[in-house]
Amino acid sequence: MPPPMPGQKLELPGVKYIIAVASGKGGVGKSTVAANLALALHMHGQRVGLMDADIYGPSVPMMFGLGLVDQTKTPFPIEKFGLSLMSMGFLVDPNQAIIWRGPKVAQAVGSFLGQINWGELDFLIIDLPPGTGDAQLTLSQAAPLTGALIVTQPAEVSLIDARKGVRMFEEVRVPILGIIENMSYLVATDGSKHTPFGSGGGKKLASEIGVPFLGEIPIDQMVSTCGDSGEPIVRKHPEHAVSKAYTELAATMLREVPKLTAAGLPAVDLG
Repeated sequence: MPPPMPGQKLELPGVKYIIAVASGKGGVGKSTVAANLALALHMHGQRVGLMDADIYGPSVPMMFGLGLVDQTKTPFPIEKFGLSLMSMGFLVDPNQAIIWRGPKVAQAVGSFLGQINWGELDFLIIDLPPGTGDAQLTLSQAAPLTGALIVTQPAEVSLIDARKGVRMFEEVRVPILGIIENMSYLVATDGSKHTPFGSGGGKKLASEIGVPFLGEIPIDQMVSTCGDSGEPIVRKHPEHAVSKAYTELAATMLREVPKLTAAGLPAVDLG
């Protein structure tokens, strides 16, 4: 299937929900959220795909212990931990810089959607690059997105950039499914909670724009350790507090997304 012409929407009839995971800036843990959420949905019995749309800085291969793939021997998407995966990191050496202009980035993202046989899925989670550039616009215009999840930190500086991401989706008429606050708090060894990045930012943003606040994900060094080792924390340590936060987030999505899409998602109003 060729990539769509401008103004056309791709058809992915075998995919029930297509969810973009986005942030207005880097460093908020968006890719970690996308990977662990995808695994948590799978643990709830869902058929899940994870598409890495960050062409310049793909992270899915490292987080899933994968690398370059011989396309003549291994068809895409790649199967790992029960998920269907696609990433530019399967095609290009991680030490090689990808120096592409916007149209080529848009073409690659369109090809991942239109030329990969995703099969029958309940959820296709798309990990967007940070910001509001070509990849985001291409997906918003070409993919039949169910909606977007916005990942932020509690700090006000993160909320400023998250609002930009919200506005972009508003302008291209992609519904916001909800806000996820990552790195919300730290649990000390004595059980006390600490909020090094502030608190309440995600709830504040969700209230401002009139969308659900979907959950808080705590900080823990184990999250990055697991991601760097090629097995996300939800799979490697399913009983960990962070993993439980993701399984609760997945349960919330399973409960709320069908309701929201059936009822018609509310318009976002940023004033």
